[in-house]
Amino acid sequence: MSVPWGTMERVTSTAPSPSPDPSATAATDASRPSSMAADRHSGGSASDHPAGGLRADAEALLRELAGPEARLREDQWTAIEALVVRRRRALVVQRTGWGKSAVYFISAKLLRAQGRGPTVIVSPLLALMRNQVAAAERAGVVAATINSGNVTEWDEIHARVAAEDVDVLLVSPERLNNPDFRDSVLPKLAADAGLVVIDEAHCVSDWGHDFRPDYRRIRTLIADLGSEVPVLATTATANDRVVTDVATQIGTDTLVLRGSLDRESLHLSVVRIPDAVQRTAWLSRRLHELPGSGIVYTLTVAAAHDLADVLNSHGHHVAAYTGQTDPTEREALEAALLNNEVKALIATSALGMGFDKPDLGFVVHLGAPSSPISYYQQVGRAGRGTERAEVVLLPGHEDRQIWSYFASVAFPREHIVRSVLAALDTDRPLSTAALEPLVELNRSRLEMVLKVLDVDGAVRRVRGGWLGTGKPWVYDTERYERLSAAREAEQQAMIDYESTPECRMTFLRRQLDDPGLASDARCGRCDNCTGARQDTAVDTADLAEIRTRLDRPGIDLAPRKQWPTGLTKLGIPLSGKITDGPETGRILGRLSSLGWGQRLRPLLDGPDAAIPDEVLRACTTVLREWNWAQRPTAVMALDSGTRPILTRSLAARLAEIGRLRDLGVLHLRPELPPVSAANSAHRVAALHNAWETPDLSFFDGPILLVDALTDTGWTFTLAARTLRAAGAAAVLPFALATPS
Repeated sequence: MSVPWGTMERVTSTAPSPSPDPSATAATDASRPSSMAADRHSGGSASDHPAGGLRADAEALLRELAGPEARLREDQWTAIEALVVRRRRALVVQRTGWGKSAVYFISAKLLRAQGRGPTVIVSPLLALMRNQVAAAERAGVVAATINSGNVTEWDEIHARVAAEDVDVLLVSPERLNNPDFRDSVLPKLAADAGLVVIDEAHCVSDWGHDFRPDYRRIRTLIADLGSEVPVLATTATANDRVVTDVATQIGTDTLVLRGSLDRESLHLSVVRIPDAVQRTAWLSRRLHELPGSGIVYTLTVAAAHDLADVLNSHGHHVAAYTGQTDPTEREALEAALLNNEVKALIATSALGMGFDKPDLGFVVHLGAPSSPISYYQQVGRAGRGTERAEVVLLPGHEDRQIWSYFASVAFPREHIVRSVLAALDTDRPLSTAALEPLVELNRSRLEMVLKVLDVDGAVRRVRGGWLGTGKPWVYDTERYERLSAAREAEQQAMIDYESTPECRMTFLRRQLDDPGLASDARCGRCDNCTGARQDTAVDTADLAEIRTRLDRPGIDLAPRKQWPTGLTKLGIPLSGKITDGPETGRILGRLSSLGWGQRLRPLLDGPDAAIPDEVLRACTTVLREWNWAQRPTAVMALDSGTRPILTRSLAARLAEIGRLRDLGVLHLRPELPPVSAANSAHRVAALHNAWETPDLSFFDGPILLVDALTDTGWTFTLAARTLRAAGAAAVLPFALATPS
């Protein structure tokens, strides 16, 4: 659905506010009764309630929500009045901690008192939902959530909504396209809702730094609303492009309330230390000096675990928090940080939007995010209710390579998307699992493509999977090129932030097109404004100990145990359990780790060359500590089109050191095209019978099979089948690195 361009009434607030923010401060008495005594089913209208009396009620609700000293900001009241009295559509762009949630909880309660239906809040993260439910309870608002963490409660919540026992319903954007929810629950919500709120609304926009296809479904929800249903979108991170995009998507006459993004409590600094292990040692020595408790962000899951391990070993009470952390454990870790039971959570971006700890004392980044916008969003977790919070960035030269990897999994090329549409040109729905073997996409990218196609009307999610609609669909090349260019510009801006001599807060505010930014603005707090630089010295004993810990080589490579489904449809006669694959293998290190990552990346990204002695010594350590059932008696290199010298020299040196028979190279068939498919079924199909069968008539022992890089494990699996068929007793895979 296209949304017509319309008018936007912009209201800009640049007035400074006291810190800490009284409207964002949690009430100490969560059991305080609500002052809203009006019957929610009284059927009263906005015109029956003078604005003065309504504001008094709003102020009373705010005091219940945020404490007895809280007072409404003018922009908060402007938004509340627009929603409750005028039934308008509004976009509020205000810094973290400004009190955006107070606007929608107060509006929800006031509308409920007028007999309006429940407020529907589309909220992106479980952590955000948990905080919002707790905040709602403080204002006497009955809130419930529907998300992936409470599946067993969905039926009960649906019944409570139908019985009008819920004031606020929080739903994840993913639920909006669940067939049962979309067809059975959503129409009633759209018809009866008193207010619809889109939290973290920058996700609606293709220009948003955290674009999620499910958020585009919100346009359909809004289009189905009656003209009397107000809509509120809120975000703390939106530049001019995103503001325009979001405002036009939620309505043709959107009120935009946009304030200054300066955060007077934040003290920004950049510490440039080139070596990742030295950065780790620097942080380990100084973490206890940072105020209170906080968050240390890393760019990868492996780095989060590496860093948490080092810091704990040095006496700091920290814990790793990533997208792979179990939801129950995540909730416990959030509570531990909220209660100051840990010094820090070592987190990926999984801990971001919505985590609300007003007294968070610091945010440190070990590695820079790819955008100043996402950086501002993450550092905005700190100092919301304190006079001072430390914000430290420790960038690394490897950051760009990590950004490049994440950019590589963006929206795929047109011919791949067309293959998805072709596969769905059928009379029966296909599940994602059934569709995956038919296209050259792994599961996560396929799901993303399907969601985009669904919003564009080309496919539809139904019970049992996905169906093509037959509607024409155009691959928007210009749009994707524009997004790619914007991503590159944001990455360059982040690099510029690291080295800028100007005020760092001013730099970030300019990236966000802050309307309150004066041309000569200086925060007076950052390292550039004050001239105060962090000492980059590292204790040599600490450095040696940490390097030893991080340099421990060797991780297991679990063998593939099951063939992917759908291979027979691709003409490959394989299914069920894998009985002729490799044994458990070993890998020297992860490219994403703090230790070996920075050494292996240059080796794999640079010119093809022989294995360095230092890396070879680490490989022999891994082999020496390998707890194999039967020691290999020969070694063989996998054919490589990109790193033949590195792979072959590694195999030859290992043969020499380990007194193994050198079997040379397992050659790929010359007619084989390059294998690029990420999808498991297509990758197996491309690698099936891909190697020339070697002559092993003179040898039948276990073979150490060597490659430079392994990712999915299918190359080793299919190559091992070839060697096993030729007579090898067992195949033991060994690789220098994995990106996972």
